[in-house]
Amino acid sequence: MSFPDGFLWGAATAAHQVEGNNVNSDFWVLENTAGTIFAEPSGDACDHYRLYRQDVALLAELGLTSYRFSVEWARVEPEPGRYSRAALAHYRDVLDACHEHGLTPMVTLHHFTSPRWLMRLGGWSAPGTPERFAAYCRTVMAELGPLIPYVCTINEANIGPVVRQIAGDLLELAPVGLGDAPAGGLGAWLSAAAHALDTTPDRVNPFLFAYDQAANEVIMQAHTAARAEIREVSPDTRVGLTLALQDYHPEPGGQERARQMWCETFTDFLPALDGDDFLGVQSYSRMRVGADGLLPAPDGAEVTQMGYEFFPGSLENVIRGAAAAGLPMIVTENGIATTDDTRRTEYVRQALEGVRRCLADGIDVGGYYYWSALDNFEWMLGYAPTFGIIAVDRATQTRTVKDSARYLGALARKNGETL
Repeated sequence: MSFPDGFLWGAATAAHQVEGNNVNSDFWVLENTAGTIFAEPSGDACDHYRLYRQDVALLAELGLTSYRFSVEWARVEPEPGRYSRAALAHYRDVLDACHEHGLTPMVTLHHFTSPRWLMRLGGWSAPGTPERFAAYCRTVMAELGPLIPYVCTINEANIGPVVRQIAGDLLELAPVGLGDAPAGGLGAWLSAAAHALDTTPDRVNPFLFAYDQAANEVIMQAHTAARAEIREVSPDTRVGLTLALQDYHPEPGGQERARQMWCETFTDFLPALDGDDFLGVQSYSRMRVGADGLLPAPDGAEVTQMGYEFFPGSLENVIRGAAAAGLPMIVTENGIATTDDTRRTEYVRQALEGVRRCLADGIDVGGYYYWSALDNFEWMLGYAPTFGIIAVDRATQTRTVKDSARYLGALARKNGETL
């Protein structure tokens, strides 16, 4: 079976990871505060804020048909209720560039980073955050909606529970978020960051570390409020969110724990998806689960730069599990961090074989976006992990196309027939 007509063949980026100098964001402060857990600051990143036209043209030249990128809230609304016309004009031009080059844009309105002022108001644990986020989404979509056929309100709305499962107590984080870390070490860093943000540590609740159930409720309310605003001002735009879905593999004694972990990261978020047009599925590897939680990769297994097991079959497995949501799905992220580009190509090939099997079984999957278009800033790990199908020399900002990019582009040109 071939891929359906109109299948979206794309690559993805996130604003903070590629644009550079996102100085009004909470993460910029966290990266640049003494004692940070970030390996290095984002700095100029890939200078995509300046070089976006070059990058969009390159993706189209490769043969891709879509580009997923994010609009940065901290740029659009640098102070509460004050919107930047210049930032909106910039993102309009990014969208224009996509359309000029025949790329269908998919826009994410929140990809982990938030305005630094939001931390002064309590961040992603504050009850007023859904309304503030929805107002920002309304402004963007009222201005740009006709150019945006697909919009994801929030990237990985379930990332808090996922990080909690992976990190547990290793980061010494209390359930309500970063702001309650103990004094010394992490606490000293957060105190300094809170001072830089002109607030107190208990109010520093960035999205990526919003762990507790109250924060989950805030995030889900933010999505549903944003969806309502988008529906009103841009009714032709298809709306969804993305979830980081883990392929849990129970080992002996781990069946119940694996079931609980799936509920925490998928089932618990289903109420917020009611009324969405699609679900963005994001998966990278499997997780082995024992009675007490996660287990390491098997002895001798191939692992990536992220420490994940090389396991492209995870994508098919989570698509089949997520079909329970009853929504059309789009693979909004899937990829591998490696210095061996031949393994990246093989990973993509096997992952897409899994997508094709899902399609053959009647599961509605409308597209595949590789993560990431560019080697970029990978949050706390800095620039060491290389996910991109395009390499970036950050000293010169020179782009170098990898063979994996040519492989994905060739698939796109023939709609997967050469897989």
